[in-house]
Amino acid sequence: MDKLQLLQSLKQKNFPEEVIEAFSEVKREDFISEDLTEKAYDDTPLPIGQGQTISQPHTIAIMLSELNIKKGQKVLEIGSGSGYALALLSELVGKGSSSKRSRTEGKVFGIEIIPELVKMSKKNLRNYKNVKVFNQSGSDGFPEKAPFDRILISAAIHEIPEKLMAQLKVGGVLVAPKGSRFEQQIITIKRISETEFMIKKLPGFFIFVPFVE
Repeated sequence: MDKLQLLQSLKQKNFPEEVIEAFSEVKREDFISEDLTEKAYDDTPLPIGQGQTISQPHTIAIMLSELNIKKGQKVLEIGSGSGYALALLSELVGKGSSSKRSRTEGKVFGIEIIPELVKMSKKNLRNYKNVKVFNQSGSDGFPEKAPFDRILISAAIHEIPEKLMAQLKVGGVLVAPKGSRFEQQIITIKRISETEFMIKKLPGFFIFVPFVE
């Protein structure tokens, strides 16, 4: 599958236009090793080293659609790997002025616990000025930059930490794969008020790499 075929596939699945546009702008081959370049646009996970993978585009599109990101928002991704989803998030929140049009600039923060992947992702994202990546555990979220409009967890987690949910703004949305090691459901959590959250489970099951404490 090439990039055009992938984009056509996402269109046929009726993903939002802004999500498809983000996939159009970001080169997936920049976030994998050179020996996998021919597979860059296959709709499948690919290894990125350290026992981790870059997620299937279709799955990422589901999660980005659930986040319903707006220009100018502040977004946190936990388990940011080689940086592919961070690049997509950067497009969705807006990167500031560009040759195409003026955009409201948002901010994207990535947390990755594996040092080698942090180094790799910083190199991959060197042209994304509104993205910053930090090498630390995501269990406590990122209180230094909280609250966030949106939070994406890109690794399988048994329970969503309360500390993380508390870092959502009222009206904010968190999306994560929740479940056992080999079978998860994608859940969407929306913060309704200071004390109330609304939880939705998406149909279907997924397999993500496990959340690393």
